[in-house]
Amino acid sequence: MFAGLPELGISNGEDLKETLTNCTEPLKAIDQFQMENGILLPTLQSALPFLDLHGTPRLEFHQSVFDELREKLMERVAIIAEGKDEDRYGKLEELLEKSFPLVKMPSIQPVVMQVLKHLPKVPEKKLKMVMADKDLYKVCAVEVKRQIWQDNQALFGDEVSPLLKQYIVEKEAALFSSDLSILHNFFSPSPKTRRQGEVVLKLTQMIGKNVKLYDMVLQFLRTLFLRTRNVHYCTLRAELLMSLHDLDISEICSVDPCHKFTWCLDACIREKFVDGKRARELQGFLDGVKKGQEQVLGDLSMILCDPFACNTLVLSIMRNLQELLSQDSLPRDSPDLMLLLRMLSLGQGAWDMIDSQVFKEPRLDLEVVTRFLPAMMSVVVDDHTFIVEQKLPSEEKTSVSYPTTLPDAFNRYLQENRVACEMGLYYVLHIAKLRNKNALQRLLPALVETYNDMAFGDIFLHLLTGHLTLLSDEFGSEEFCSVVFDGFLLTSFSSKENVHRHTLRLLVHLHHKVLPSYMETLMKTLEPPKQCSEPLKELYTQLTEKLEAQKKSPPLPDEAPSLDLGLHPVTVPTTASTPTTPL
Repeated sequence: MFAGLPELGISNGEDLKETLTNCTEPLKAIDQFQMENGILLPTLQSALPFLDLHGTPRLEFHQSVFDELREKLMERVAIIAEGKDEDRYGKLEELLEKSFPLVKMPSIQPVVMQVLKHLPKVPEKKLKMVMADKDLYKVCAVEVKRQIWQDNQALFGDEVSPLLKQYIVEKEAALFSSDLSILHNFFSPSPKTRRQGEVVLKLTQMIGKNVKLYDMVLQFLRTLFLRTRNVHYCTLRAELLMSLHDLDISEICSVDPCHKFTWCLDACIREKFVDGKRARELQGFLDGVKKGQEQVLGDLSMILCDPFACNTLVLSIMRNLQELLSQDSLPRDSPDLMLLLRMLSLGQGAWDMIDSQVFKEPRLDLEVVTRFLPAMMSVVVDDHTFIVEQKLPSEEKTSVSYPTTLPDAFNRYLQENRVACEMGLYYVLHIAKLRNKNALQRLLPALVETYNDMAFGDIFLHLLTGHLTLLSDEFGSEEFCSVVFDGFLLTSFSSKENVHRHTLRLLVHLHHKVLPSYMETLMKTLEPPKQCSEPLKELYTQLTEKLEAQKKSPPLPDEAPSLDLGLHPVTVPTTASTPTTPL
């Protein structure tokens, strides 16, 4: 416990033991030892007997003086470090030399750690000693650890790895959340809120202003993205940069070539829309990639591959298409739309670009604009025509039946082109948001075969299940259930456990709306296999318990509010108390 004192010429317990062993008068020896090793203040000696009269042990007195001096010394270290004295770090190094032999002594250790923390460059020998001792490494400040990590990538990797795993677990938990709602979904939290997450804050603190550590984290994220294809690593790449931006860490932001692009895109994600002004800014960054700097495209593509960026781009494309439709314009004539498609394409190609190390923007298949989008817009027109038709007085209605098939170009591009598929999936969500049952029944069967099975990915299924709560009353129809379950979800649930889980999530919320006979069949079909994950078993058990409870409780009266989380349109009757003109 008192190792290191002899090195500084200070007596310890061993010295006292030796003195008492060899002396002839122990009491005199103890007095002498106290005199030599006590507080060397002449006026104190006459005052100490007063403490004895008050029954205050010498240990208690010395301990309180020691604690007070230690606090004062630690404050002084901080003041020296923050001062303007040119030799301030020389003074701290001198203090470190004197105090470091006592680093293992619990009462002195905080002082040594305080000195280490305030030295911008700790002597390498001392750093190695801290690194080699697990206990010392554990208690040293993050400022000291940064100096150790920057030359020990493996050790830094060990520290960062659990945080990256935790981040992915949290994102996946959000996608399988028990809340099903169009209002509160995976994309609801603002960028600033997301940056307050534990992992982002910890990583930001670990990096500090150290560019080398920041580069290491980016390299970890690229490697993990390549290994797993998990797009949440792309989200973390953007969140980390913007977290450092929030703290004004110019040492890092000024050297990351993606900073301004990410900052601009972050503002778009906050608004969930890319307006014309910001679109031109983003285009300027993409067009400004100079020859010989193409590698930056790899990082830009990763930032655009972030699901939050992708969500914003596709929502902006949908709004753009609606405007083009109202103006009778063609997609190819809209520069804004072409830029959004260019960025979506760059983001979708991130994995291929980083994997191949060929840093070149992927060429957008022009037929996506000339064939796929017109086909998708023809589906929009069909829907619009049918809706208008339904609103006409009965004598003006024609016998137009709702189309059931889709244009060949729509189906083909959904299966063969990544960018087209992403837009097609968001169009399905748009239709569900409008509670357009007919269009949804027409579109869902086409999603059984999509590019790389994108329709069975967690992000789309998370959004779709939330959007389907808006159509909760339609689940009372066997025809609608058959399209949603038999025609889409059940086509792949046995080979894809995530689809099985999302299907159960949907039923946990909507089981009371589904016909009992159809529900019975679904329960048999959805029974988990023996080899399955715990969350899947838990969801099935939860659904079984809800069905049992439903059987025991009487049915709800018609006027009772709906239990689903969707928002239903409410017609307010006009009465004398309800103004009919705008206020």
